[in-house]
Amino acid sequence: MSEIRFDGRVALVTGAGGGLGRSHALLFGARGAKVVVNDLGGNTDGTGSGTTMADRVVTEIKAMGGDAVANYDSVDTWEGGEKMIAAAVEAFGRLDIVVNNAGILRDKSIAKMTPEEWTRVLEVHLNGSYYVTRAALPAMRQNGYGRVIFTTSAAGLYGNFGQANYSAAKLGIVGLMNTVKLEGQKFGVLANTIAPIAKSRLMGTVMDEATMEKLKPEFVSAMVAYLCSEENTFTGGIFTAGGGHYARAAMVESPGVTLGIDAIPSVEQIAASFPKIADLTDAQEYPSAGANVPKLMAGLFGSKG
Repeated sequence: MSEIRFDGRVALVTGAGGGLGRSHALLFGARGAKVVVNDLGGNTDGTGSGTTMADRVVTEIKAMGGDAVANYDSVDTWEGGEKMIAAAVEAFGRLDIVVNNAGILRDKSIAKMTPEEWTRVLEVHLNGSYYVTRAALPAMRQNGYGRVIFTTSAAGLYGNFGQANYSAAKLGIVGLMNTVKLEGQKFGVLANTIAPIAKSRLMGTVMDEATMEKLKPEFVSAMVAYLCSEENTFTGGIFTAGGGHYARAAMVESPGVTLGIDAIPSVEQIAASFPKIADLTDAQEYPSAGANVPKLMAGLFGSKG
């Protein structure tokens, strides 16, 4: 297999001062991309700021013969997203790849979570992914090429105790990706989502060091790089990655049953049919919100299940 490279491409990685973001940025730089290394330089809860984290990664990329610039704007404002894209265009003349990686944690059970702890996590993860992607899309459309990576989590896909804010934001990101996928395709812009598990400052708050050592971020970066390459044509996917294991996750819908075509079904009819309603045997994935309409219409005008 020929080497996958990014010569002539420009990549922006948010939250790239350490952990997964740093690993993504270094891999892009090693394979020929010019890289905008974004990092606010704050703490894992989103407080504080500083320039040294992004600067260090830029130095690493340049030391290997690559080209990179640092950006210190925060993803959680419209202005921050615009400034990141402007930095890429000013430094390198274009933008081809965006990896939405920046994130924070404010873990607490929902019964004890404050409104500020709830909204702050959504602002960074969900709103931040929107601000950066929205600002990047015009540049990508102008090129007729783009690759957007969103970052979700098993907590978003399946839930995790003490992370209601993080889980909600991370599944919201999947919804955002689903529509960016549809709106970007005709312009050559593909969007995919990764659900990583890897050693990072955030994971250090919930995982012991011995386990994290087996979960090198480079395992995840390999998948990110492929999804951002010209060789990849898949869009709208959710891919888990960690410790050398890779898989695809998807939202599916069961075949279900149709009840009460001419009359509202009773609660008892729902109860009697519930095992079949919940049965995921032969469940199907749909590429868009309207793609399951034919099934619904067939149920309305066909026979009862």
